[in-house]
Amino acid sequence: MAGIVKKLRVGVIGCGRISVMHLGSIKRLEQAELIACCDIIRERAEETAKQYGVKSYVDYKEMIDKENLDAVHICLPHYLHSTVACYAFKKGVNVLTEKPMDVDLESAEKAVETAKECGVTFGVIMQCRYNNSAKLVKAAYENGKLGKIISARSVLTWARPDEYYNSSDWKGTWDKEGGGVVIDQAIHSIDLVNWIINSEVEKVSCSMANRGHSCVNVEDSAEGLITYKNGVKYGFYCMNNYGTDEPIEIRLYCENAKVVFGYDDAVITYNDGTVEQTHQADTEVMPEGGKDYWGFQHIRQIEQFYKACLKQEKLEISGEEALKTHKLICEIYRVGKKNFSK
Repeated sequence: MAGIVKKLRVGVIGCGRISVMHLGSIKRLEQAELIACCDIIRERAEETAKQYGVKSYVDYKEMIDKENLDAVHICLPHYLHSTVACYAFKKGVNVLTEKPMDVDLESAEKAVETAKECGVTFGVIMQCRYNNSAKLVKAAYENGKLGKIISARSVLTWARPDEYYNSSDWKGTWDKEGGGVVIDQAIHSIDLVNWIINSEVEKVSCSMANRGHSCVNVEDSAEGLITYKNGVKYGFYCMNNYGTDEPIEIRLYCENAKVVFGYDDAVITYNDGTVEQTHQADTEVMPEGGKDYWGFQHIRQIEQFYKACLKQEKLEISGEEALKTHKLICEIYRVGKKNFSK
């Protein structure tokens, strides 16, 4: 019948903590139908499948091979992202993976190239770009209202006690997670600044340390200075030894204004005294098991990815686009590991 829009057949690979943001979004969006889910822990896969009324698998290859899927969501430990994505690409399946792209640069670049060769859509979750605060600041910079960005800074002080790492067999490991506070927590604030500045990185200076965790060897603290080819200097500080998850703070010192923003709020104070601001109202429903620090914007990015798969829109956060921040994260680690202390 005319007017009927095809629904994408979708599967989710990995039924851990972050998967609830994907599962809940899929069920709410009209562009897709959740067909199956997969997890190597059979009980977890079956429980999730029962909750959402779909089939369960313990082998992602079997799920992809049997279910004639149009797209899969990857919610796995970091080191598996590219491997699983490339299998899906070669089967003609579109992929939306959680951040980061992988634990190294080579694997991420291979995934981007494989997706291109196979002619499929490859998206990477960077949901914080869809926050009202980030969109306001990005627009103000792109339309020239801020003028030149002179310098930037970001601060993240969160809490990740030993229990957080002890409850996982891959968190807090170099080989499976790729690091600690930088690649897991601070990646979003670093991505926001990198995305807004939108210039090639010229130099990274960084130091890292594990100051408060006896159960892991990765960094729980990092600070550094990133210099861009357009002249912007960006200083960052992050650590997860604080007593609670404080709101992140990003500041931009610009030619025409000063900017202060985080995940929920943004205030732009222009040199002429005028102020532009926004606040993220909690109008969205957080899926059961979701965390406040993940925000509410997974559904926005997932819907945009689906529209790109259906050729209705151009994909906004592609593998190529996400690679810009992944390259920076990898360079932070390359330099930071040389100055690592415990």
